[in-house]
Amino acid sequence: MNAAIVGLGWWGTHLCKVLSAKSTAIRVVRAVTPHPTPHGDLAAEIGFTLSSDLQDALDDDSVEGIIVTTPHGTHEENVLRAVAAGKQVFCEKPLALTTESAKRMVEACAARGLVLGVGHERRWEPAMEEVAHLVRRGALGTILHVEGQSSHNLFSALTADNWRGSMADAPAAGWTAMGVHLSDLFIAMLGPIVEVRALSAKRVLDLPSGDVVSAQLRFVDGTTGAISVVSATPFHGRLAVFGDKGWVEVQESAHVSTPGPTQLTLCDEAGKRTRTDYQPIDTVVMNLDAWAAAVAGKDFYRFTDQERIANVAVLEALAKSTVTGQAERVEA
Repeated sequence: MNAAIVGLGWWGTHLCKVLSAKSTAIRVVRAVTPHPTPHGDLAAEIGFTLSSDLQDALDDDSVEGIIVTTPHGTHEENVLRAVAAGKQVFCEKPLALTTESAKRMVEACAARGLVLGVGHERRWEPAMEEVAHLVRRGALGTILHVEGQSSHNLFSALTADNWRGSMADAPAAGWTAMGVHLSDLFIAMLGPIVEVRALSAKRVLDLPSGDVVSAQLRFVDGTTGAISVVSATPFHGRLAVFGDKGWVEVQESAHVSTPGPTQLTLCDEAGKRTRTDYQPIDTVVMNLDAWAAAVAGKDFYRFTDQERIANVAVLEALAKSTVTGQAERVEA
């Protein structure tokens, strides 16, 4: 697939590089950014055309897919313009900031028969795949409670006017950067989240949205959950699922930008613990290649429309809860 990347910030630049080096299915032939000049060396290195206008990519018949890596508040406009031009679309997470916005994107793609890719590559992590497999085959028994923790200090250098710390573009501290990945994993394993109660705090970072968010969750089947995110501490990543027949915990050692090994511990009903170590693989490329394979009709993409919308609905309810201080229903 010939693709255009829209947005050449930190993540868009990263995608250009890893796709060029590792993808077997996607070739970046265009990139769109408001300020092309600083990216000339990257364009020459990879061999794509630079432009400041999305329309240039939409008018290019050789471009089959659009990869959106712009600030969250611009996702809908860019996705809908790409869909109107008949392009396949992959959009970084979170897909949208409101449930209605996510629905408009999902419905537009469905109406044109397009595959809407979404940047939740953590579903391809081997340890997370194993957790999902254990849950689905009932190895842990009835699931009682789930927990997730995702933290790093990559935002420490951001200034107060950076969109990643904006209440409008990135509400609830680091949730749009980290928490949405964990809620996506849990939704895929357990189904919709129906209620959320969240607290956020602004402790040390000079970012309007704060640097800590903690959420309590209730799933449609009654399972409870908790996710916390800290944007001002060295990397820490953890996910755990507790059932009446056993539990499983995943401990991560490094952020995706500096990959490291992951450890999975499984405890059975008798209390016996088994540890498995997983070496890092590039799940970012795996997700994008899986999207391209689905576009080509070669495989089924892992995300349902219900899941795409449900995770955004959690974000919207959670952001509201940090303001109201109340438990909020998740209306997907």
